[in-house]
Amino acid sequence: GIVGNAEQENISLGKAGRSRWLGIRPHVRGVAMNPVDHPMGGGEGKTSGGGHPVSPWGQKAKGLKTRKHKKESNKFIIKRRNK
Repeated sequence: GIVGNAEQENISLGKAGRSRWLGIRPHVRGVAMNPVDHPMGGGEGKTSGGGHPVSPWGQKAKGLKTRKHKKESNKFIIKRRNK
């Protein structure tokens, strides 16, 4: 048979409210937050300041592998999962 409603993926949500109806929350940049909310937050102007890119909890976010090298279950991981 044929997949029904194939054009569904081409529909643009159009506005923030329609995303909210679907349960999708706003995507806020860390730089736009306050220092209490994110490691990149705060400061005057738009510069993010020093430091390396990190998650909201301070874990390195770009380039650095954050898994422990001596983890016992490493032997079960054969291939890296593509992003």
